[in-house]
Amino acid sequence: MLRELPGGLLLLLTLTGSLFYAVALGVTWQFFSRKHPVVAGVAPSVSLLVPICGLEARAWQNWSSLCNQDYPTYEVLFGIQEPTDAALAVVDEICRRYPERARWYLCAEQHGFNPKANNVFQLFRHARYEIIVEVDSDVAVDRHYLQTIIAPFADPQVGVVTCGYVDPNPQRLGAAFLALGRCLDFIPGVLIARRLDGGLRFAIGPTVALRRQVLDQLGGFAAVLDRIGEDYYLGYRAWKLGYRVELSPYILQNDCGNDSFLKAVQRELRWARSIRCNRGNQYFGMVFMFGTVYSALLWGLLPTPWTLGVFLGVQGIRWLQAIISMILMGTPRLLLWLWLLPLRDVMSFLIWLGGCFGNRIYWRGRWLRVSRHGQLQEIVKDSQES
Repeated sequence: MLRELPGGLLLLLTLTGSLFYAVALGVTWQFFSRKHPVVAGVAPSVSLLVPICGLEARAWQNWSSLCNQDYPTYEVLFGIQEPTDAALAVVDEICRRYPERARWYLCAEQHGFNPKANNVFQLFRHARYEIIVEVDSDVAVDRHYLQTIIAPFADPQVGVVTCGYVDPNPQRLGAAFLALGRCLDFIPGVLIARRLDGGLRFAIGPTVALRRQVLDQLGGFAAVLDRIGEDYYLGYRAWKLGYRVELSPYILQNDCGNDSFLKAVQRELRWARSIRCNRGNQYFGMVFMFGTVYSALLWGLLPTPWTLGVFLGVQGIRWLQAIISMILMGTPRLLLWLWLLPLRDVMSFLIWLGGCFGNRIYWRGRWLRVSRHGQLQEIVKDSQES
């Protein structure tokens, strides 16, 4: 019998963490195993806005895949922030290869502190079509990408469509660390939030598709120039206006790049603080997610065969959830990185803990302060207090 207060608390947290893994498995199975029909005849014209900063490792493959869509009417607009950007040569060649649908623009003006939103804000001036799709530059898609993500707009109540993303074949430790987090925690967490809230109340960055009329009601991209997590805010504001935010089953192939393990952790810490500032007290509810950590601490505090059995049982649920999630999301090569899962779980807890405190982030060469609701302010160098 666990009479000690720490032991009882750890047991409770272990049970909630196990429940999270089990529910995550259930909602992932339900969402990705069912068919999501593509409605025939739904093909509004689309403007794809692609903000670019630097030459991605798979730039040609990623950007040309956006220009090879099995979709009737669309345009791809690339935004370059600096005329000296090494990406310009590749973008220019792609626009020459696909002159009927691809164009690039120099987006050198400075508006606000969010460089991605600044880029998209300037690109939007050149967009011609009814549906606006903001898409990250480090993703690759197949020919059915637009057809799949645009399908939910058949329902006039849908104002925003978004989708998950994961690196299906990471080559380095840092990339695998990020890919595991997205596949096993982030996307299932989004699905759980969707279930608890009766629908999605935010959008996810690598793809945010909006009706032009909805974007106009939100104040356009000008409304997010000084915000971190502009994707979250666009989806949230659309939901507040009464529109539905729909999660597409499409999983973007996101290249996590060659970042080191340390840089990957720093990136996730920035995301954690951004999520806390955007979601407020809901962020602290994530304390119940870390079953691996709590069961290990329980076993370490009370090393008995019973607590060892609890630890092994939790690990069984976690690994089952991991394997099935990888298969359902079409990322079987991630199975080669399963040995990293215990470290991933420990670091997820530490990153969440770090995200509970502080409001400073380092982004694109600048120290910024994130205030409540994701508002950004630049930190003056001689006053970089913690």
